[in-house]
Amino acid sequence: MDLALLRTFVTVHRAGSFTRAAALLGLSQPAVTSQIRTLERQLGRPLFLRRARGVTPTTIGDELAHRAAPHLDALIEITEAELDEESGVRTLHLAGPPEFTSVRALPALTPLVAQGLALRSSFFTCAEEALEGLAAGHHDLAIATARPRGGLLTATPLCDEEHVLVAAPRWAGHLAPGTLRHKGPVVLAQLPVVEVHESLPFVSRYWTAVFESPPAASGTVVVPDLRAVLECTAAGAGLAVLPRYLCERALERGELVALLDPPVPPLRTYFLAVRTGTLALPHIARAHEWLLRAAADW
Repeated sequence: MDLALLRTFVTVHRAGSFTRAAALLGLSQPAVTSQIRTLERQLGRPLFLRRARGVTPTTIGDELAHRAAPHLDALIEITEAELDEESGVRTLHLAGPPEFTSVRALPALTPLVAQGLALRSSFFTCAEEALEGLAAGHHDLAIATARPRGGLLTATPLCDEEHVLVAAPRWAGHLAPGTLRHKGPVVLAQLPVVEVHESLPFVSRYWTAVFESPPAASGTVVVPDLRAVLECTAAGAGLAVLPRYLCERALERGELVALLDPPVPPLRTYFLAVRTGTLALPHIARAHEWLLRAAADW
């Protein structure tokens, strides 16, 4: 049996779509369709059921994928390992949110550069866009705040991000003790808010988790980067909700103060996603393992 046909078959099985598989393989959709039909003729059995959106594997298709995929992944690992030895450098394409990727992920991966890894990074504020790029083969790893669905992508929880309600000390001085705890929504509506979007995603998530009600406020300063939110908040522009990892130093230096210390702080989970099977590639597997180990201390 032609290994190229099996590789195309496994890619379609994981992608759930001839179109996505074609993009991943660098082939045209008709070429992928032709290869699957050839394999089906050789086996004398249908491997996929065509649907309005993508394809669904038949029972024989599922069985073949589960038997063939590990062996194909092993062959790819051997081939890529040989390429590593010949070239000495492999490039890892990483996608993720700009702030977390810049402050956490990229510094954690830099020791691998000395081991022959080249890094390329793309920033996405929308988790779905990063995962779509990963599925299309534009990235090798993606850090996202949403767990991908389907069999094409595999995700592992990376770490939890604690959110903190902060402001410059002068704003905290205007608030009586316990005011936010008992009258949070009312107080928020009277104070300037610094956010990354007009929809107040961080403030809304925090208020819903802590006060069980949406905020009745609008953004006074809206900037599309949490690092800019941090700087504006420290300068006294208003209150903001920030990840603790990003504002920890400002809190320690007294440039910001935490306005609340809820018993259960709001959390957001980051996931480390790959295309299924690509952890067989040594440079992706090393980066994946390195990030998971580093995240244990985040």
